[in-house]
Amino acid sequence: MANNNKKTYWPHMILGFLAIGITLGYWTIKSANALPVQESNQYMLKYQQADMTINDILLKKKAFDLKYEIVIKNVDTMVMTDNVNSKLPQPNVIKLVLGNNNFAYEVLSKDGKVLSNATVSFLLTQPHSRTQDQWFVTVPFKEGRYTVEKVNLKKAGRYTLQLRAKVGETTGYSELAAYVKP
Repeated sequence: MANNNKKTYWPHMILGFLAIGITLGYWTIKSANALPVQESNQYMLKYQQADMTINDILLKKKAFDLKYEIVIKNVDTMVMTDNVNSKLPQPNVIKLVLGNNNFAYEVLSKDGKVLSNATVSFLLTQPHSRTQDQWFVTVPFKEGRYTVEKVNLKKAGRYTLQLRAKVGETTGYSELAAYVKP
């Protein structure tokens, strides 16, 4: 008869690896649910809509940029210091305040005339969250400008001011960085 006093540990190793795999899978799912994914709102559209119609969006934007421009008026900016580790210059961001903010935009033709017949929409959003979004579907034309009034901010941080102007078959976009100091 053979001597079978040797113990084998491979069944314990298999169970150990299985337990480690289940634990890591649980940890991965729990971590992924703790950091929800926010949809992009580039071009003031849902990501899927922008992705499906990007060629049309870019053609209309190019046609708009050849004839018109969008200019924001009467805003204070913060002077940004350039990052010493990057060769890209930092643009000055618009300074916002907690509470009510007002914005005035002009849609100008290339010869400097103000357009009053544009269909203008405005969106205030944060770069990585949609919880604080404020959407103004129709921005009225008052006193030579498209005026967005009473944009109420309750939280400090980074924001993005997005404006979409439709003139005929063309569509232009303005996207400006903004910041609220705590």
